[in-house]
Amino acid sequence: QVQLVESGGGLVQPGGSLRLSCAASGSIFSINTMGWYRQAPGKQRELVAAMPSGGDTNYADSVKGRFTIARDNAKNTVYLQMNNLKPEDTAVYYCHADVEGYGMDLKAYWGQGTQVTVSS
Repeated sequence: QVQLVESGGGLVQPGGSLRLSCAASGSIFSINTMGWYRQAPGKQRELVAAMPSGGDTNYADSVKGRFTIARDNAKNTVYLQMNNLKPEDTAVYYCHADVEGYGMDLKAYWGQGTQVTVSS
């Protein structure tokens, strides 16, 4: 089994910054894409940023220039640096990873979610 554990959410004022972290652990042979999604109340879950193991990063238009995704492959960890936060960024943020376990096919895993609230 594979677990994704997120940290770093919280309450921040508009214009502030937060850094989310997500560490994958368990029976991991390799990790393909790692990324972040978010879901605001009453809305569908949407992609925020994704980083394949060997390709270009992908950002939602609404966060381009403000958010940066990064990976530490040695630690099986993905980060999301969020700057110039806006109230519309308020949501539960979920970590996602496509993981190949030992002797297993590629499978998608999700973290438990971490709340980000942007408010004055």
